[in-house]
Amino acid sequence: MKIDHLILGAYETNCYVLRSAESAKDCLIIDTGLEAGQLVKFLQQYNLNPLAVILTHGHPDHVAGVAELRQSFPEIKVYIHKLDADMLTEAKNMGLLMGGASGTQPADLLLEAECVIEQAGIKLHVLHTPGHTPGGICLYSQDEGIVFTDDTLFADSVGRTDLGGNMAQLIKSIREKLFTLPEDTTVYPGHGPTTTIAHEKAHNQFLQ
Repeated sequence: MKIDHLILGAYETNCYVLRSAESAKDCLIIDTGLEAGQLVKFLQQYNLNPLAVILTHGHPDHVAGVAELRQSFPEIKVYIHKLDADMLTEAKNMGLLMGGASGTQPADLLLEAECVIEQAGIKLHVLHTPGHTPGGICLYSQDEGIVFTDDTLFADSVGRTDLGGNMAQLIKSIREKLFTLPEDTTVYPGHGPTTTIAHEKAHNQFLQ
């Protein structure tokens, strides 16, 4: 799998562009950041065809760029977990970090708890990991030994829970859904650098 990593917006959200191989043009996107201008330029520069954007949760620093992305790629499909679906369209939620911005259009596909996304020659297992938000998800590729952990698990940290989350639920999600993955699994979080499941088990102070 070819993974391109972009850091988008004032909140430095990690956006990932996934292709089955470097020569492939079809791709999947994970999160858009507050603004998608840099992402759109990247896709156009390399003549990529984004089939879908998978939103790991509904906070605006991960989803607010959807409207701009749709303008440039009107055929793209937007996925979000059903429990965070309303956050995508609510002006109140979008205004949390954006100063009163309006919501965007609804998602095209609502994800369930445990399902599989197969697009662009890529297979991702959806792991429902509530805690940061009710509908937070992580995306696991067993074949590649990688997991995209949203704002659930960071390098040496975990996601905040003061914006509608629950810390006990978050820790439970990490222990039951992420720490059961192979220890050599590479972790691609929603913010900050990559890490591994083994490192977080051994060193993450929030999980000792």
